[in-house]
Amino acid sequence: MTRALRAEWAKIRPLPGTGWLLLAAVAVTVTVSAATSGALSCTSSAACHPDITQLSLTGADVGQAVVTVIAVLAVTGEYATGMIRTTLAAVPRRTVMLTAKAIVVTAVALAAGAVAALGSLLAGRLILPGQGYTPAHGYPELSLADPAVLRATAGTGLYLALIALLSLGIVAAVRDSATAIGTVLGLLYLFPVLGLAVTSPGW
Repeated sequence: MTRALRAEWAKIRPLPGTGWLLLAAVAVTVTVSAATSGALSCTSSAACHPDITQLSLTGADVGQAVVTVIAVLAVTGEYATGMIRTTLAAVPRRTVMLTAKAIVVTAVALAAGAVAALGSLLAGRLILPGQGYTPAHGYPELSLADPAVLRATAGTGLYLALIALLSLGIVAAVRDSATAIGTVLGLLYLFPVLGLAVTSPGW
């Protein structure tokens, strides 16, 4: 397993665009979170968002799409170049190969997710007080010393890592990047909308 992990780590680093995609995942998550925090002002009790921690971490809803692409390319890149034959020759047991790949991809996504979550929280901490989310209005300052904020921030990073793992599992089954990305994005964005429609009293 150790050799398989080293091999997967050596393969994921030179993949075209991996570094840029990881930076994009962080940048998109933090930018969307900052934009959302700056767009919602607390001028009256009716207009105030009830949970500023959730508000600060909103960007994860968009960043998860980039994480999906990273995980999918980690598998389809090998099939596209034919490197998968070399991989299976070196590691004949598919379960070992897939486990090693899952560990490496999840670890990379977890690192990017942690940076993205912390950056989003920092953006919210800096922007929200200027939007009226102050202790005077009943909103404490965002801090990792608050157990609820810490859980939400850590959970956001873990969530993005789990999205990578889900994407990896789907692409390993279908072996096609477009199909895998479409399936994962459908699960992430379409099914929640359908769920809201089904449970809506109006519908």
